[in-house]
Amino acid sequence: MDLQLFASTQVIVFIITFVLTLIAGALIIPVLKRLKFGQTVRDDGPATHLKKMGIPTMGGLIFLIPMILVASYFSADYPEMLPMLLATVGFALIGFIDDFIKVVRKNKDGLSAKQKSLGQLTVGTAFSFYVAYSPNLGTGIIIPFRGMDSLIGIPAWIFIPVVTLFIMYFFTNSVNLTDGVDGLAAGVTLIVAVFFAIVAMTRSEWDFVKVFSSIAAGGCLGFLAFNIHPAKVIMGDTGSLALGGVVTTAAVIMKMPWILVIAGGIYFIEGLSVIMQVASFKLTGKRIFRMSPIHHHFELSGWKETKVVKVFWIATAVFCLIGFIALRFNVF
Repeated sequence: MDLQLFASTQVIVFIITFVLTLIAGALIIPVLKRLKFGQTVRDDGPATHLKKMGIPTMGGLIFLIPMILVASYFSADYPEMLPMLLATVGFALIGFIDDFIKVVRKNKDGLSAKQKSLGQLTVGTAFSFYVAYSPNLGTGIIIPFRGMDSLIGIPAWIFIPVVTLFIMYFFTNSVNLTDGVDGLAAGVTLIVAVFFAIVAMTRSEWDFVKVFSSIAAGGCLGFLAFNIHPAKVIMGDTGSLALGGVVTTAAVIMKMPWILVIAGGIYFIEGLSVIMQVASFKLTGKRIFRMSPIHHHFELSGWKETKVVKVFWIATAVFCLIGFIALRFNVF
C-alpha cells in the first residue's frame, strides 16, 4: 500500500473508529447483559430466529459512540461534517427511544408508527432545508449514467419534500428493515459507506464526506466482530436508524440520491418488498412474499441465514460497481 494513502485521513479515522468499536463492544455488551436489555423476536417470523430471544440489543451504541467521538474530534478540520453527524445522531436518538421503550418498559411495539415517522420526518426536513439553502451545497441532483457533472437543479420547494420523504425517510426505514439477520445491515452499510468514501475522494469539496463515510465504515467493520452469525449483540433501531442517517446524508450532500437507489439497492429492495407486501394484502388479501422484508422470504424458502447475508453482501458490491458505472467513474 502506498505510504501516503496509508497515512491519509480517511484511513486513519477508519482504523481509529474500528479499534474504538472493538473496545466499546467488549465494554458495552456485558453491561447490556447485566441490564437484561434482550432482543424480542416476532412470533410470526422464521423459527430459527427464536434462538435470538434475549440476545443483547441496543448494540448500535457500540459503533455510534466511537463514531461521535472520532467525528467530533476531526470536525475541527472538517466542520462541514457536523450537520451529517447531527442528523445521524438525530435518527439514532429516535431509534434509542424506540429500543428503550421495548427493552426497559417491556413494550414490544416501542414508539407508535406516527411518533416514529414524525421524528424521522423532522430530522429529514431539517437536514433537507440545510442542504437546500447552504450556499456550498444547493438543490442540484446528479443524473445516473451521465457522469458526475450532469447536474440538474430543481426548486427548493420540490427538492425538500422529495429528499425528506423519498431519501431521508424511506431509506432510513429501509436500512432499519435490512437489520433482521446477523451481520446484514452492518455488512451492507460497510460496503455502501466505502463506496461513498471512494467517490468523495475525487473532489476536495467532498473531503468531509470522505472522512465521515470512512468513520462509519470503520464502525461497521468493528461491529461485525460482535454481530456476525451467531450474533453476540444486535444493533437495534439505535444502530440501524443511525446507519440510515449516514448513507442518506452522504447521498444528499453529494447530490446523489438516485445513486443511493443503485448503490444501496439492497435497502431499496428491502423497503419496496414491505410496501408491495402490505399493498397486495390490503388490495387482494394475498401476500406476494412468504414474509417481508424480503430477506425473511429467502429464509422461509430454505436459505440459511448465513447464505442470505453472503448473497446480499455480494449483491451490494455489484450494485456499488454499477453505481461507479452510473457516475462514469474510473474504478481501475
